[in-house]
Amino acid sequence: MADPQPILDRLLRLHPKLIDLELNRALKLLGELGAPHMNMAPVVHVSGTNGKGSVIALMRGALEAAGKKVHVYTSPHLVRFNERIRVAGQIIDDESLSDILEVCEQANKGRPITFFEITTVAAFLAFSRTPADVVLLETGLGGRFDATNTVREAALTVIMPVSMDHQQYLGDTLTEIAAEKAGILKPGIPCVVARQPDEAMDAIAEKADEVGAPLIVEDRDWTLRFGSEEMTVNRGGHNRHLSRPGLEGPHQAHNAGVAVAALEQLPGITLSDAAISEGFRNAEWPARLQRIRDGRLHAPLGEKLALWLDGGHNEAAAEALASWLAERDRMPLHLILGMLNTKDPAAYLEPLRPYLYSLRTVDIPGTEAAFGADELADIVNSSGFDATPAVGLKEALGEIARDEPGPARVLIAGSLYLAGLVLADSGGNA
Repeated sequence: MADPQPILDRLLRLHPKLIDLELNRALKLLGELGAPHMNMAPVVHVSGTNGKGSVIALMRGALEAAGKKVHVYTSPHLVRFNERIRVAGQIIDDESLSDILEVCEQANKGRPITFFEITTVAAFLAFSRTPADVVLLETGLGGRFDATNTVREAALTVIMPVSMDHQQYLGDTLTEIAAEKAGILKPGIPCVVARQPDEAMDAIAEKADEVGAPLIVEDRDWTLRFGSEEMTVNRGGHNRHLSRPGLEGPHQAHNAGVAVAALEQLPGITLSDAAISEGFRNAEWPARLQRIRDGRLHAPLGEKLALWLDGGHNEAAAEALASWLAERDRMPLHLILGMLNTKDPAAYLEPLRPYLYSLRTVDIPGTEAAFGADELADIVNSSGFDATPAVGLKEALGEIARDEPGPARVLIAGSLYLAGLVLADSGGNA
C-alpha cells in the first residue's frame, strides 16, 4: 500500500518557513488544479483561538447522526497526518492521501509553498472528488491569511472564543488577534459568534460591519443553560432540550451551544433534537480532556490513579481545565507539563494553581521548538510554582505512582505535540 510519508517529507522542504501567512501561493496552486475549492459541498468555516476542533467534532457528530455525509479538515494531527482529512466521515486512507499529495506536488512544480498551504489544497482536492452534504473547515492559524480562507463562498462562518495566542503572527493585542480571526467573514454570509471578551467582540463587529456579514451572537441571539447531563439552548424564545456532550468539561457544553446555533443556520438542513443529542453524546475529539485507560504509560498507575490527557496550551485552555476541576471531587492533581517555547507557561499554569498537588516538567522528544524540562521548570518556578524536571513521561508517571497512594488524578498537558506522543505511546489513535 502507498506510504504518504515520503511525499509529506518532500512537501515540508518546499518553503524555508513553516508559517508564512499569505494566500497567493495556495490560490495559484488551486488555479493549476482547476479550482477544487469552488467545487465542494457547502462550507462551514471556523476560526477562533480555543474550541475550533471541538465545535467541529460536535457538529460532525450531530450531522452524521442525522445521516448526513460530512467532510472535515482540522489541524494539527496527533498521531498520523491522515487525521487532518475526513472524507465523507472516514479518515482518509494512505492510498487516497498519497494520490492527492502527488497530484498537488506535480502541479506545484517545485515552487515555494508552505506545508500547511499545499496540504490544505490537497484536502480541497479530496473533498471536490467525493459528494457530501457539508464541509467543516478549521482555520490553521488566524483567519485572514490562513490557507483555508482561499474558500470565499461559504454557507456559514463561526468564530469561537478569541484569546491571546500566536502573538508573533497575529498581533500583540486581543483587538489585533480578533481582527485577524474575523478575516474569514464573508459578505452576506451569517457568522455565529461564541461569547467573547469585549475587545474581541468589538473587533469582530467592526469587521462584520465592514464586509456586511450578519452576526448571530451568544448571549444576544441565543443563550445556554446546562446541568450535569442536559443542556438547553434558547433562541428567539424557543428552547431546545438536548443531551450534554460526552466530551469532558463545562467548556464543552459551551462549545455545544455554539454548535447548535451553527447547525440551525445551515441552509437546507434541519436536525431533530434527537439527532443532535445522539451526536453530542457520541462525539469524539482526542487529547481534549481524554481519559487514558490502558497502554504502556497507564500501566504503572493502577486503578486508583486516573490518567488524563489534554493538548491545550494557552491560558484560556487552562481556565477550561480549572472549570472542569471545580466541578469534580477535590482529589490531588499531579500535573506533567510539556510546552513549546513560543508559549507562556506561567500564564498557562496560573488558573491551575489552586488545584496543583505536584508539578513535573518534561521534554517533548522530536520537537525542536519545545522547552527542555529543566528550562521549563526554571521558568515556572520563577513565578512561584514548585516544579520538578523529570527525565521523561515514563519516569514522571513512575515517580507519581511510587509516591501517591491514590485516589488521585494525573494530567499530562500543555501541548498537542506532547499529546500525540502520549497517544502513540499508549497504542492509541486519535
